[in-house]
Amino acid sequence: MENIIKNRLQQLRNEMRNKGIAAWYMSGSDPHQSEYMPNHWQIREFISGFNGSMGFMVVTLNDAALWTDSRYFLQAASQLEGTGIQLMKFRIEGTPSPAQWISSQLTSEQLAGTDASCISISAYESLQSELSGYDITLTDCGDLLDSFWTDRPELPSNPIFEHEVDYAGHSRIEKIDQIRNHLDEKKADYIILTALDDIAWTFNLRGNDVEFNPVFIAFSLISKTTCTLYVNQQKIPDSLKDKLENEEINILPYEQIYSDVNNIHGKLLIDPDRVNYALKNALSKEVKIEYTLSIAAILKAIKSDHEIKMFEIAMQKDGVAMVRFLNWLYQTAGVVSFTEYDVLLKLEEFRSEQANFMGASFHSIVGYNGNGAVVHRSVTPETAASITNDGILLFDSGGQYLEGTTDITRTVCLGDPTDLAKEDFTITLKGTIGLAELKFPANTLGCNLDLAARHAMWQTARNYGHGTAHGIGFFLNVHEGPMSIRQEYNNRVIEPGMVMSDEPAFYREGLYGIRTENVMVCKEWVTNEYGRFLQFETLTLCPIDTKLIEKSLLTEAEIRWINNYHHQCFEKLAPALNDEEREFLKELTQKI
Repeated sequence: MENIIKNRLQQLRNEMRNKGIAAWYMSGSDPHQSEYMPNHWQIREFISGFNGSMGFMVVTLNDAALWTDSRYFLQAASQLEGTGIQLMKFRIEGTPSPAQWISSQLTSEQLAGTDASCISISAYESLQSELSGYDITLTDCGDLLDSFWTDRPELPSNPIFEHEVDYAGHSRIEKIDQIRNHLDEKKADYIILTALDDIAWTFNLRGNDVEFNPVFIAFSLISKTTCTLYVNQQKIPDSLKDKLENEEINILPYEQIYSDVNNIHGKLLIDPDRVNYALKNALSKEVKIEYTLSIAAILKAIKSDHEIKMFEIAMQKDGVAMVRFLNWLYQTAGVVSFTEYDVLLKLEEFRSEQANFMGASFHSIVGYNGNGAVVHRSVTPETAASITNDGILLFDSGGQYLEGTTDITRTVCLGDPTDLAKEDFTITLKGTIGLAELKFPANTLGCNLDLAARHAMWQTARNYGHGTAHGIGFFLNVHEGPMSIRQEYNNRVIEPGMVMSDEPAFYREGLYGIRTENVMVCKEWVTNEYGRFLQFETLTLCPIDTKLIEKSLLTEAEIRWINNYHHQCFEKLAPALNDEEREFLKELTQKI
């Protein structure tokens, strides 16, 4: 693979010379700023061999570097080995930014290029500004791979289907009206939607264009009187197309938006983090632009009461599948030979038995012993380790149901845990409980809540390098913004209706990874003379391995939380289990 990557880098450099470009920046995304995307836009992976979900890259005429975050440091180091591509540890002190690194490679007389259709407005303008400080010009040189990526995958043509209002809760007409009300409030004439999950949610449509994410490739332009969906029309069944057109939703070819936006006038709302720079460049000079967070992203993030009720149904189904998986795991370990990849297959098998299961919500992360310390490990049949009844197994998985999206991590001990493993597990679990139990004032930022998850770890000189919580989509992307709970600043406050993960973690390289992840929803708590206060309610239903708990490290309140949580798991899951499974669950949920 190293020689293949080196050859591709050389072919890319030939294209760069033809364009007069001395550095080419790859955003690692697509025209919709997606985290996960169709293979057609997997440019960074094609050039580097690194297949993590986060990373950006720069290639110069003589060198190359790839930036990724702590989730992928071990994976990236392995996949980049021998390619000549430097690994840059994003968010680690001392790591240069792409612009700083480019400035060390280029002179002021040389050009840096990028594909403006695959980089957001904010990212392009930020990179442009930083490079200009080094007297380096950034230019749009388009996609440089078509000439030598001869077997490049076509854009997917999978059919689009409707997410029925019985599940969605509100019709697309109601959602479009909410967006138009926002236009009135902002005294604006148009809004462009480019994020695929924003579009899928707004139109109550789903697709299969991106693995694990039920979205489809499209743009949308909405005005006070018109609504247009730009999409490959062959993907929409005739009956659904008629229905959309009867609802006065225009359906036009996907690429046509680039010409259509040149003909609009008035005030346009654009989310600079979601709209690509090429689309901005295509706008009519008569348009007045206002940069603002997409209202669709906000509406989508704050789940309705109906959507939360649907989530509860999805979590109950997922919990049943997880109990059946755990039952299989404990009966099988040490008796029958199996691997980490078999675990992945079994997780999906048990979920597939549930009604309205639509597939996994991401590629399951399965790590036995030292492999668990590879934060986002992507296990394959070739790389899967054998599992016995002696060690610690971490599995992070999720399901897509018509009722919602799930994401859960459990860490279990197969055999007898060491004292150190119990201490690591318990201190990490204290972080999960600390965030789940937190009460906080309304209008609090996620970065201000992050301490609740890290407090116990910091007091014992432990930490983890990734975020604590991300949004969860409603039968949509398992990673959903705009909110998050992490140390880095995010100006979105945490609001009632937001469904998020809760996943403090700890990793001992070469030994094990530990993570207990639940999904929770933000709800109102109390309002008094001191203000309005919010709380979290845990939605995930699945036992936590009490064998790994060192009870002496827990407070009485934390013990009570665990016991109450296990009582809830039994009460809500037992009715859907058979007698054997019910007895198994009863054993797992005994009080500590």
